[in-house]
Amino acid sequence: MTDFLVIGLGNPGGEYAATRHNLGFQVLNRLAQELSVSFRYSPSLEAEYCRGLLGKQQVALAKPQTYMNLSGRSVVSLVTFFEIADPARVIVVHDDLDIPLGQVKIKKRGGGGGHNGVASVMEFLQTADFLRLRLGIGLSIRPPDVVDYVLSPFTVQEAEVVEEMVGKAVEALGVLVNQGASKAMNLFHRRSNEVD
Repeated sequence: MTDFLVIGLGNPGGEYAATRHNLGFQVLNRLAQELSVSFRYSPSLEAEYCRGLLGKQQVALAKPQTYMNLSGRSVVSLVTFFEIADPARVIVVHDDLDIPLGQVKIKKRGGGGGHNGVASVMEFLQTADFLRLRLGIGLSIRPPDVVDYVLSPFTVQEAEVVEEMVGKAVEALGVLVNQGASKAMNLFHRRSNEVD
């Protein structure tokens, strides 16, 4: 029995591992480490996945290996495999250009916000009613080439902020699955505002 499916969005391959667009993978890697579980690749699911106990909830963690734009193809297979009937028990962890660097936000539903991975998940699941854990990578001035920016690595100066954000995101996932979205939003949105 799997209570929640947590999807980290990113691109496979070593050249993308440390990029801004792969924050979803980084958060899931950290969570898997804390849960003492290891990812394994499933060709049929087109994803790396593992399972563990997060608080009192059985969670499956998955990193689609389809490349960002086709993430939904893997997610729909994962939802079927883990028998997740309620989209509100799917949590998609992804980078977000519209949120300042270092902030973590929770969203219950809505559009893709210009994120191709989220749009793909919506398309394949045919619903927008999944949870999103959004990780801020935004700048005060939007970069002229968004693609180059999201596929670039974090700078040395940003590393400490990113490290804290990944830790915050892991903590937020624990609250999300055990205490619900409203509690997580109250806690982490307030904390983000204190940073503003």
